[in-house]
Amino acid sequence: MLKQICFFRKRPDMTMDEFMDYYENQHSQLSKKMGAQPAIPGAVRYVRRYLVPEKNPVTGEVHDPGYDCIMEIWWNSREDFERSQAIIASPERKAMTSADEEKLFASHANPVCTCIEYDSPMGPNGEATHVDLRYGN
Repeated sequence: MLKQICFFRKRPDMTMDEFMDYYENQHSQLSKKMGAQPAIPGAVRYVRRYLVPEKNPVTGEVHDPGYDCIMEIWWNSREDFERSQAIIASPERKAMTSADEEKLFASHANPVCTCIEYDSPMGPNGEATHVDLRYGN
């Protein structure tokens, strides 16, 4: 499993609600609207995490984290990730994506990383834990 993480800052003239609405209802649906099947080739999960700064319990201050959204996409392999990146960067897709991003992000200069994760056992008896993802009610 390979995870990509991207860090985004909203355009300064957008409220957080406007940013979230556009991202969820336009940008995250862009590939699908372009007819791409699947929307993100080879991806197994696509998540946007909107950041809400909270008071630091030590300083009592609210610190700007520098980004408004962390986007994560999971792939089963590095090869699936590389294929997807090549499709997204292709000239026929890149122009439309870049134009839409200008309506949303403060810049195209957004950090993009892959992530290596290690889990610590957090169960009551020192056992590994996991999170169940449930869809629907």
